[in-house]
Amino acid sequence: MTTVTLQLDDTKADALRKKAQRVGLEAEQLLAVSLDDLLGQPDADFDQAVQRVLSKNRELYRRLA
Repeated sequence: MTTVTLQLDDTKADALRKKAQRVGLEAEQLLAVSLDDLLGQPDADFDQAVQRVLSKNRELYRRLA
């Protein structure tokens, strides 16, 4: 496991602590789950490429089905 150090100004650190406290987490836990969520989102460019290919080949896929 890798440790990452992040510097936040006091205002952001306080806001992070308050948000984490509201959901019953430590600030580090909130950052970890937020990062997991962010990294779990598909790439917009990839999604657009998939949609373009599916749209372009829709009739072919229909005939092959």
